[in-house]
Amino acid sequence: MLKLIQLEWRKNNIGKYIRNAMILAGVLCLFLFALAYLGIADDPDTGIPDATPGNGTISAPIELFCSMSFLVFTGVMLSSFIVSAYKDKTMALMFSYPIKRQKILISQMLSVWIFCFLALVITKLVIYGCILWGSQFMVSSFPIDYDMASLRFYVQLIVKSISIVSMSFIALFIGLAMKSTKATIISSFLLIILTQANIGDLTLANNAVFPLVLTIISLLFAVLSVIGVEKKDFI
Repeated sequence: MLKLIQLEWRKNNIGKYIRNAMILAGVLCLFLFALAYLGIADDPDTGIPDATPGNGTISAPIELFCSMSFLVFTGVMLSSFIVSAYKDKTMALMFSYPIKRQKILISQMLSVWIFCFLALVITKLVIYGCILWGSQFMVSSFPIDYDMASLRFYVQLIVKSISIVSMSFIALFIGLAMKSTKATIISSFLLIILTQANIGDLTLANNAVFPLVLTIISLLFAVLSVIGVEKKDFI
């Protein structure tokens, strides 16, 4: 399986995605640093940060923007690695190899999941570290509500990252069903609205149980994407 994953990375030019992930991480870091220390979120009349209820600490916008960005990023990678292969009929050639179709599809899904999970974790660590470093010299507009010396911080970071990257399997299932790369990406945006948006004071983003439930649902969709692939017709 590891060799198949490495083959997928080479075949799809993973260096391009490494570059794009680094650019995305840099943009997010600069934006969130400016959000914390340069007052871009402050209300021009009151000088107080303009945040929705329950999102008045710095970890909330970090999680929000990282989740939004990498959910779409993962959806784009899945559409490129898998959905486009179905659409262009190149998957039929891959399935002609003396390897089970399910194993090939799982290796493609894992190649994207592993890369995006690591990229998201590293991006969050860099951003949290930069914000914490900045607090040594400047005063943040948002209270800093995390402790990078705490084990709980890393457990929560990993669990939330697993949930966000896994959620893209829902978008993959929709994209495969419609054989459309656009449907995969659009589904990613819809998932962002569902999981990150606020309706008044109501939001699912800060629900402690929600990441676990969402991960289970996402894995079910991943299984549905793999089931029946041995008999899938490419005509």
